[in-house]
Amino acid sequence: MKSHFFAYLSKMKYINRWGLMRNTRQENIQEHSHQVAIIAHALAIIKNSLFGGSLDAEHIMALAAYHEAGEVIIGDLATPIKYFNPEIKEAYKKIEHIAELKLLEMLPEELREYYETMLHQESDENHRVVKAADKICAYLKCVEELKAGNEEFMKASANIRTQIDDLGMPEVDYFMQVFVPSFSLTLDELN
Repeated sequence: MKSHFFAYLSKMKYINRWGLMRNTRQENIQEHSHQVAIIAHALAIIKNSLFGGSLDAEHIMALAAYHEAGEVIIGDLATPIKYFNPEIKEAYKKIEHIAELKLLEMLPEELREYYETMLHQESDENHRVVKAADKICAYLKCVEELKAGNEEFMKASANIRTQIDDLGMPEVDYFMQVFVPSFSLTLDELN
């Protein structure tokens, strides 16, 4: 038996994000997923260490690594389009679900149960952390673009920062205060 699952996932590097905006540097969903995984892992550790949480940081990191996997089949739909109205949002959710099922079907039957929770993003505390990390990464992309002089990301930066502040998650607030300011620095300033 042969499976195309991981070959399909390797195509994530060809799917760029922020398709409706001019970018000084392209970002693909594979590198984005890696950054979300690292930050989601950190958020779980921060919650556990400082705010009395009991999250499985490694499981959350795995969820984050797969959170865009369906886009290898359907591509990345820009946020303004995805959330343009409730009908489009609902239709896109159905399309995402179909893509997730197609990916699961690529796996040998005996492995599917292990990947099902990775591909089907539920609404629980673990996925809430992944979504928060996803927002932080979107904000960091805006910081990077603004730092490079690309003012096209100005409004997105302000909107995403408001969404992050409205999450009401102390681990997110901590990350934003302690780690995010460094992303505005040059390499020389980091040293």
